[in-house]
Amino acid sequence: MTRITTRLGLLLGVLLLGTAGARAQETIRIGIPVGLSGANSVVAPSVVQSAELAVEEINARGGVLGHKLALEVADDGSGAAGAQKAFDSLVFQKKVNALISMETSAARNAGLPIVARAKVPYIYTSFYEGRSCSPYMYVDAWVPDQQVAPIVDYFMKEKGAKTFFLIGSDYAFGRGMLDFTREYIKKTGGRVLGEEYQPMDASDWTAVISKVRSAAPDAIITSTAGGAPNVTLTKQMRAAGLRSLYGNLAVDEGTAKSMGADGDGIFISASYITGIDSPANKTFLAAMQKKFGSDLKTPNDLSVPQYEAVYLYKAAVEKAGSTKPDAVLKALPEVAFDGPRGRIQMSKQHHTPLTMYLGQVQADGSVKVLKSFKDVDPGDQCPKLP
Repeated sequence: MTRITTRLGLLLGVLLLGTAGARAQETIRIGIPVGLSGANSVVAPSVVQSAELAVEEINARGGVLGHKLALEVADDGSGAAGAQKAFDSLVFQKKVNALISMETSAARNAGLPIVARAKVPYIYTSFYEGRSCSPYMYVDAWVPDQQVAPIVDYFMKEKGAKTFFLIGSDYAFGRGMLDFTREYIKKTGGRVLGEEYQPMDASDWTAVISKVRSAAPDAIITSTAGGAPNVTLTKQMRAAGLRSLYGNLAVDEGTAKSMGADGDGIFISASYITGIDSPANKTFLAAMQKKFGSDLKTPNDLSVPQYEAVYLYKAAVEKAGSTKPDAVLKALPEVAFDGPRGRIQMSKQHHTPLTMYLGQVQADGSVKVLKSFKDVDPGDQCPKLP
């Protein structure tokens, strides 16, 4: 009897050790729906690279609660229909533990009902038009309350601009950004001479440029879908010889670099530029260069929040002691990460204060910093959320 009991005990011990070992090897899966095709295809590769580096670094240091991280990337086509398929696949087929993604607002809005149905944590890493609220979504990128003022104030106070023309893509981001910009210009004593929109995938801006030329504004401010539309609009404005001040609310440093000489002189307002002089940013850039070499896409204001969001998710899981959605969602506003942009904490109504930089694109695609604004508050974004 004693011998049988001992054998049963040993067998049970082996089974328990095997189960524990299996649990230790379970992978935490992060879903990344992103626009590998469509409007965001210019910038999406840099976003994926940033996520890949974060996962590699975290896994090399033991993972999260003893588990390895893995990425599941899905192309959302930069739009609503593709996003529905991508979110559905990642959440219900791949069964990811969380979603972390840079997307167009159209894609985000299409994916949010799926996020709510699955109750999966979602960190949105794209700058956007603001005031998109969900108990399951946190945002670590800028909103217009943080980004618009530096450009408009500089044009009016430093450059003497009084009249403006606004150009945007005809969807939530383009209209939302310019709605805020229009009201801010009026509030600060400026005048908007015209406002024009084109579809997200527009490539011919001839008619809009003709209206700008007739209006002859002191400054042009654009808010187009990140990536391809920025390139085509800028190229055609330059070819038309427009000489107004040009502020772009949607261009990232990587896209600006891809514009070549056409990007020279564009004013941007961003929470990240490669020239941030901090140990954390220098370490990040060196690690990106080492990992990707000649294939490295320029880190930018759309890709760096993705890198930081992976670390924020890690911190939340560790604080919660679990990947259970409710526990992670509760922990997310309580954790912070000191990354390339500085200290990031999504504690203000699921958004984060950010240091913003006013910069001007140079002929070589780099960005010259003109001014910086520390810890700019995102304002009231989601006051009804706990």
